[in-house]
Amino acid sequence: MRILYVASGIPLPGHYGGSTHTLEVARGLRARGHEVLVVAAHRPGWSGVRPFFRVEHGEVDGLPVVYVDIPKGLSFLGMGLIGRVVRAFGPQVVMERYYNFAGAGIYWAQRLGIPAVLEVNALIVDPPEVWKRRLDDLLGGPMRRWALWQCRGAARIVTPLHTTVPPEIPRERVVEIPWGANTERFRPELRQERAEELEALRARLDLPRGARVAAFVGSFRPWHGAREFVEAMADLAYRRDDGFGLLVGDGPQRRAVEALARARGVYGRLRFVGHVPYGDVPLYLALADVGVAPFRTDAHPALRAAGFFWSPLKVFEYMAMGLPVITSEIYPLNQVVRPHEEGLLVPEGAVQALAEAMAFLLHNDNVAREMGRRARHRVVAEYSWARHCARLEAVLEEAARAHGTGARR
Repeated sequence: MRILYVASGIPLPGHYGGSTHTLEVARGLRARGHEVLVVAAHRPGWSGVRPFFRVEHGEVDGLPVVYVDIPKGLSFLGMGLIGRVVRAFGPQVVMERYYNFAGAGIYWAQRLGIPAVLEVNALIVDPPEVWKRRLDDLLGGPMRRWALWQCRGAARIVTPLHTTVPPEIPRERVVEIPWGANTERFRPELRQERAEELEALRARLDLPRGARVAAFVGSFRPWHGAREFVEAMADLAYRRDDGFGLLVGDGPQRRAVEALARARGVYGRLRFVGHVPYGDVPLYLALADVGVAPFRTDAHPALRAAGFFWSPLKVFEYMAMGLPVITSEIYPLNQVVRPHEEGLLVPEGAVQALAEAMAFLLHNDNVAREMGRRARHRVVAEYSWARHCARLEAVLEEAARAHGTGARR
């Protein structure tokens, strides 16, 4: 099929989960024999006036991309540009990554009689305490109506958790598909295959030989649990003198988290790496003995309202690297990481329990290795990007057949 994938405002390439998700989905569909064109951005934020009047064409890893460099909050102003892309490409199906101020892909699919699939990765209607919801309510609900129109205009909606979709939409039109990991890029064998690079990285990070390393990969935002990770590392420091923490990522809380590490006297045990290119993340994880994802729903209004609808990349990538995983005892995380099978579960925000889980896995090598082996097996079988794209392909082909455009490749 000819598939147009509209991901307004998502930078390709990029450091964040949305960029990884968009790229892996597009590559995965192409690998299954489809012709895929992606609409994305070079970078987040303002790029001047010119992008409002013309698009740019490029490639990422051989994947054709049309760049519409309009800030996400102004995505609606790219309606005309995306209309030209749709007409020129002539897709058999349009898939759009939902965003509050986007919707051009669904709009043009409706107008031109093309089947559409809406991809939803966050709560569509924000809870009342979120400022966007309060503003929308004050204005009479135009954004809610626009969101519902997009949902109704899509033949199917794909999402990690159906609670992201408003209850007005029939449940049978919503298909739950979790995210995944690139199990060819994230492999335990990298430790042997790239041993020299790994040793050079270890030296650059000043990690002693014999260090036992707990890894945190993600954004420094309250609900990702970076503060809890640092607090647990401070507790771990009293339990063993060879425990180190590796923090890969960035975000608005990073300075505060670094200050906390200094205040707790554990900064010397931590390595704050910052953003790294997606292709380098496996090498950093190859230094680790355990992967940690201490999510907190109490710090995020939408997660409190709809449940843990994220399908966290870090958990799948830890598993793909053969690492045992410590994460929060939240549905559906507790369905991915089963206690004492692929890792350990701890209550949200429970720093002492997190430290105890880290100490247990760093002390019990055989148990940790067996959990890591099972984690790798589970992610390959159930949570790879290849698996995700196979399931997504079925949804896209069904939408095309139901619309009468066919599902030819």
